[in-house]
Amino acid sequence: MRQIHGLEKLVEQQPGRLNTQKLAELLLTDLQHCRCSIYGTIGDDDKVLLAELDLLPDSLEYEMFDQRIDLIVAGPILRNDCVPLIYRLQGEHFALSGRCSMIARVCGVDLYLQRSYTGVVGDVARQKFAVPLKPLLQML
Repeated sequence: MRQIHGLEKLVEQQPGRLNTQKLAELLLTDLQHCRCSIYGTIGDDDKVLLAELDLLPDSLEYEMFDQRIDLIVAGPILRNDCVPLIYRLQGEHFALSGRCSMIARVCGVDLYLQRSYTGVVGDVARQKFAVPLKPLLQML
């Protein structure tokens, strides 16, 4: 299940009532240098970094109609000695984490890696993220 981290820290300095537009501005600033790490495990929960994906220039945007932040991260696959199981998209304060899979329709997974995640070391993987703002506002 997708987990939200750092939301309170992100908005704690924001004076006044928070609305969708203000939250979007805060997230756009916070995620400007975000990175997505994809992990697998070997043995007894030893996390192994499989890929480190950086934000693509000009891909971070606020979709006003749907009230969400869209972004694309990309980077090389570093290892392939285990399957991807966990991801973490980390901004300066705000982060998303959860379970991921290369295989579609796996139970308990909230991020299906796109086809560019081939599992071949050196290949460049791309992943799109959409962060809906209304559920975040309801958490505050």
